[in-house]
Amino acid sequence: MSSWRVGLGYDIHPLQAGKKLFLAGVCIPCERGLHGHSDGDVLCHALMDSLLGAAGLQDIGHWFPPTSSSTEGVKSILLLEEVCRKIREKGWEIENVDTTLIAEEPLIAPFIGKMKETLSLTMGLNEEAIGIKATTNEGLGSLGKGEGIGCFAVSLLRRKE
Repeated sequence: MSSWRVGLGYDIHPLQAGKKLFLAGVCIPCERGLHGHSDGDVLCHALMDSLLGAAGLQDIGHWFPPTSSSTEGVKSILLLEEVCRKIREKGWEIENVDTTLIAEEPLIAPFIGKMKETLSLTMGLNEEAIGIKATTNEGLGSLGKGEGIGCFAVSLLRRKE
């Protein structure tokens, strides 16, 4: 078995009026939040899938099904913490993660420091091992029209010695 593994994750959720917007466990001031079974935190969801994939485990839908009442409205940062625990129990350490958010609004840059701090505490990683970038979809498609937010994530795992 390889001592290094890479995983890729992606998530997208529509924006909905009257909901709070959470990204990387941080509440971002915005008139709309992400619709989802949990809090809809696309960054946490994409990260979880990238971590689970790198560890050779099933995706987040298997571990936290959208039909489960126990995960309804839950903060996704808590689910990410559980995923980190699961992959470490399987003998993997997280080397680094990198994410790209796709959103027309709100402006993400002012919150990246707090998001990295929150992920660092949750995942047990140095902030330098966490990448968070944001871009727009240049007005193209549903994300470009501001109908939702998407996120790509990649994770590098190392087998514990």
